[in-house]
Amino acid sequence: MTQRTDAATTARPDTAASVDTAAPTDPSASVDTAGSPAPAPALDTDGLLDDPDIRIVVCCGSGGVGKTTTAAALGVRAAERGRKVVVLTIDPARRLAQSMGIDSLDNIPRRVPGIEGEGAGELHAMMLDMKRTFDEIVEAHADAERARAILENPFYQSLSAGFAGTQEYMAMEKLGQLRARNEWDLIIVDTPPSRSALDFLDAPKRLGSFLDGKFIKLLMAPAKMGGRAGMKFLNVGMSMMTGTLGKLLGGQFLRDVQTFVAAMDTMFGGFRTRADATYKLLQAPGTAFLVVATPERDALREAAYFVERLAAEEMPLAGLVLNRVHGSDAARLSAEHALAAAENLDGVGIVDQTAGKAGLRDRTDRSATSPEAVPTPDNSEHEDTEDSEPTPGHVPDTPGTASVEELTAGLLRLHAERMQVVAREQRTRDRFTALHPEVAVTEVAALPGDVHDLEGLRAIGDRLATGSAPAGAV
Repeated sequence: MTQRTDAATTARPDTAASVDTAAPTDPSASVDTAGSPAPAPALDTDGLLDDPDIRIVVCCGSGGVGKTTTAAALGVRAAERGRKVVVLTIDPARRLAQSMGIDSLDNIPRRVPGIEGEGAGELHAMMLDMKRTFDEIVEAHADAERARAILENPFYQSLSAGFAGTQEYMAMEKLGQLRARNEWDLIIVDTPPSRSALDFLDAPKRLGSFLDGKFIKLLMAPAKMGGRAGMKFLNVGMSMMTGTLGKLLGGQFLRDVQTFVAAMDTMFGGFRTRADATYKLLQAPGTAFLVVATPERDALREAAYFVERLAAEEMPLAGLVLNRVHGSDAARLSAEHALAAAENLDGVGIVDQTAGKAGLRDRTDRSATSPEAVPTPDNSEHEDTEDSEPTPGHVPDTPGTASVEELTAGLLRLHAERMQVVAREQRTRDRFTALHPEVAVTEVAALPGDVHDLEGLRAIGDRLATGSAPAGAV
């Protein structure tokens, strides 16, 4: 469950230098230089979770933006507001189980302890076992003998364990199964950690196209013809293809594929039918999509694509969760003023360095204006003793010890970098808002550490509900 402030973001040298000042290439993405775009409408997260007509919430977005954290926090909040919730995660890091106090998650929903509050409901959590879900489909739609032949087939084992698109297809298959059971008021789905957010919508169709494709149908033909006629067709009609593919993939592989296709013949249509049914479920009014992103250019570009795709597919978008937003409690001090103040302190020992690194000059080179450089009278009556207290504001002149001025200048430079990050994130948000002013937004401030328990998830849930931007963010 990673929901944290990246310390390197606020202190590393290249961050300040990478402030995005270039205008977007798409004219429609430009922001009026006379002022920021109108603020986006606020996302009413509690209203969404409390709505009894909303039965499915899908958290989607590109990888690494905090979807798992968001899904889990929404689940905790919805359960403590009285709903019976199940959270389905496809996160391989198993952080959801740890944060919810469960030793492990598997393909069976597990009750989460510790849900509190008057009128609290229930929270269950599960982690998609892609292969087990595929096995369940086979077992449910084939007789025992055929199911065993399929499950033991090497090609099936490869397909069910990691074929491109299988994970996304099985996520939708499991969602359909959970909805059909009708045990929960609300199902919250944490979509697979795909490179692209669109993979969740595209991959099931790709897998269906593969199963319905010409190659599979060609392999099915001999089995359908049966007997010697089938073998004759296989030997004559496929000799060139099998010869070529046999050299590339191996003859045993092709035999495994043909055996798999023969056993799965009666099930192929069911895959496409169920995928289409789940797709329609995602389009239904009882479903709400939450697009999760961080205030970075690539993440928000991906979010914009997804928003447009949802609109094209007529799928209901609830809003955008903008995660890990930075701010400052001293936002009134601009980056420019902070840097200027740091420069004014250079005369007392701070050395110009990059990225807010506060370095010390050799003390023999300090200016006479430095307090440490001013000679003090030799007065033995006032010599420091072991019991004497240091003069207020005085820093002992020991190697490697920074003075108050030096520390202050370093902190000013770090603050300037933070304000540059805040400004960059604001510009990125403004571009998204200019493109999609209709999308409701809630912001979640970056946290100083990982979320690892229910209390941390409650804190994230509070921020999701209140739309709490970080201190100093506009």
